[in-house]
Amino acid sequence: MNHEFVAAMSALAAGIAVLTGIGAGIGIGNATGKAVEGIARQPEASGKITTALIIGNGFAEATAIYGLLVSIFLIFVGVK
Repeated sequence: MNHEFVAAMSALAAGIAVLTGIGAGIGIGNATGKAVEGIARQPEASGKITTALIIGNGFAEATAIYGLLVSIFLIFVGVK
């Protein structure tokens, strides 16, 4: 295959892989908003809500980090 074509497709794929950060940002924003609403309605349950929020945000961030790692990998594969 043509080297320039492979490099271009790797850059395109890396750009698409980075879009996972958008999904993670939206998910974390929604989860934080709902957690704040839940704490405002039931302040006595703030400990359980906060714990669930932190675990959920960790999973969402892991997804974003995986997307970043895939995009970095694709960029370096395309450079070869």
